[in-house]
Amino acid sequence: MAGGWASDGAVQDQIDSSIEDAVARARGQLPQGESLSRCEECDAPIPQARREAIKGVRLCVVCQAEQDKANAGGAGYNRRASKDSQLR
Repeated sequence: MAGGWASDGAVQDQIDSSIEDAVARARGQLPQGESLSRCEECDAPIPQARREAIKGVRLCVVCQAEQDKANAGGAGYNRRASKDSQLR
């Protein structure tokens, strides 16, 4: 049930758009190309199994975990601009 000028499916459309944006962002961050045999950050060897499992891998497990933690960021976009989410 939508209110005002919004159509009946407006809320679901916003949810779907948020999910599509998140998937596109995640796909854009996937490594591509040839995997490295040594980590770009610490020069540690990258195991063969990791290089085969993740095409285009550039970091060892430890450096990748640190990078993932640094990129963990916030909860995403506030498409509805509700006061509840602005006050968090």
